[in-house]
Amino acid sequence: MTLTDQEAQSSHEQQRADIDAAHTALGIELGSTRIKAVLIDSHFQVIAQGGFEWENKLVDGLWSYGLADVERGVQTAYRALADTVKKEFDVTLTRVGAIGISAMMHGYLAFDADGKQLVPFRTWRNTNTGPASEKLTELFDFNIPLRWSIAHLYQSILNEEPHVTDVAKIQTLACYVHERLTGRHVLGVGDASGMFPIDSTTVDYDQERLQQFRDLVAEKGFQWDVADLLPTVLAAGDDAGELTAEGARFLDPSGNLEAGIAMCPPEGDAGTGMVATNAVAPRTGNVSAGTSIFAMVVLEKALKKVHIELDPVTTPDGSPVAMVHSNNGSSELDAWVKIFREFAEIAGVDIPKPRVYDLLYEHGLTGDPDGGGLVAFNFLSGEPIVGVETGRPMFVNPPASTFNLANFMRTQLMTPFAVLRLGMNILTEDEGVQVDRLFAHGGLFKTPIVAQQLMAGALGVPVAVGKSAAEGGAWGIAILAKFRADRANGDAQSLPDYLAERVFADTESSVIDPVARDEEGFERFLTRYQAAISVQQEAGQALSTHSQHESND
Repeated sequence: MTLTDQEAQSSHEQQRADIDAAHTALGIELGSTRIKAVLIDSHFQVIAQGGFEWENKLVDGLWSYGLADVERGVQTAYRALADTVKKEFDVTLTRVGAIGISAMMHGYLAFDADGKQLVPFRTWRNTNTGPASEKLTELFDFNIPLRWSIAHLYQSILNEEPHVTDVAKIQTLACYVHERLTGRHVLGVGDASGMFPIDSTTVDYDQERLQQFRDLVAEKGFQWDVADLLPTVLAAGDDAGELTAEGARFLDPSGNLEAGIAMCPPEGDAGTGMVATNAVAPRTGNVSAGTSIFAMVVLEKALKKVHIELDPVTTPDGSPVAMVHSNNGSSELDAWVKIFREFAEIAGVDIPKPRVYDLLYEHGLTGDPDGGGLVAFNFLSGEPIVGVETGRPMFVNPPASTFNLANFMRTQLMTPFAVLRLGMNILTEDEGVQVDRLFAHGGLFKTPIVAQQLMAGALGVPVAVGKSAAEGGAWGIAILAKFRADRANGDAQSLPDYLAERVFADTESSVIDPVARDEEGFERFLTRYQAAISVQQEAGQALSTHSQHESND
């Protein structure tokens, strides 16, 4: 037996022992395209995982997910994970050390006093809350983005929607699933900071702004108080309840999973992304690239003034963070890859899906630094940072461009970073925030080097990718669950120290520094991109009107 085989057997035996002793942690994250479950061992290594693919749908003109799909997806992902544990270790999973739930941030889930859902889930992707966002930003002197929960609530009030009278609680998706598992209406501070402004000194909702909102809606005569609608705020490591018998059946209808398992505070995907990349200390930051793409930069001090392009949120332990959020990430890129895969299929060539991504991404890296003069927009939805209310994907091949596959793919790969760069300019140039390094994770970085190199050139910052890059937030919330369990057993380490000294102490990562060729090429691309934004705005409006005419016909 080789040393490698011996090490593999030893690792397998250690993981089997961790499963038997429940020295594990389960993390489940409900992303925008995939629900993922990850089980980690006592050394934070992945034992097993499971997944479920889903997608948002337009319901009454608003992006939404059905709660029945939430339940089915969580159960499917957990079942796949449990089946893997049974297959690999011959163990029926009945207990884990701790559980954590994460999901896409923001949005609006509203329920009455009996727990009845009042309107379909309104996700972060909706941009119909402009009047509310503008009014609250002015009132609070604090940026309230379109996707924040309080903006959705106030927009419903402005629209005089009848359900508002009956609201007893509002939630994010992570908060909803956590309550189904524990019966507790609580939320991690990072996710809560995307519902309502947080005071980082108290790690709770900003009391002055709560009163401002009360005064704003007082004339409406609602019987509820806004503070009672919002979930209780918890910080990383806090007790967020235990898995109830009902919650265990929700997660595992087979009945094998036992109740009584400790739960960590539910968090948003931004917070779990910070954890998964060890980016919770000042001057660190991370970029999560999936259906949306956003950068989280941990601040040394609060921002000097309000910027509508920057979200003021927090880390899972309450430190201030500036978030640059682009609604549109890799969805359009994924659609193009699907087209090329379909072509391969009709040509009689069977290429596995991951290989198609690798081939196209790697070929894109060989293109001209500026994409050969091509222009593309990946806007499936509105993009507030650049003032686009209605998005429409668009590709332009100007007469003087060099249109070939390499340049086409490079352009499609650079496009997701364009809005991110414009937001980062405000953070670094107007606010003087310094960033030593950005850690990247998410599906866009599964193919090694390509997106990492292009992002370094786009943002002008060294970009690191670790082995956990593709695991993303499900791994991050599993770590927070383990942190909760260790805190309960007397570990007094802060979250930054816990990550640096225990989780990432021996973790290898690759770092790519920006090079002049990529930086200069991206600048030329960005100049064309900005010049064409007005065309994108008109395309969204024109095609939206055309679509309405078609549906009326």
